[in-house]
Amino acid sequence: MSVTETFRVDGMTCEHCVRAVSGEIGALPGVVDVKVDLPSGAVTVTSTSPVPASAIADAVDEAGYTLAPVG
Repeated sequence: MSVTETFRVDGMTCEHCVRAVSGEIGALPGVVDVKVDLPSGAVTVTSTSPVPASAIADAVDEAGYTLAPVG
């Protein structure tokens, strides 16, 4: 069973941004796939179990970007 969640990342403008965010999130334990839609900033994360939003936020921050607030 896999879990898929979508987040929004602010500040991405190019393919380098996509690779940086994908790489950091993809390195998190349990993450099996990361898809980034650059125009919308949507990041879809598929994992073997739920990944805490705080871990996603930390990975996005490490890549140099900001996880957009939900809501």
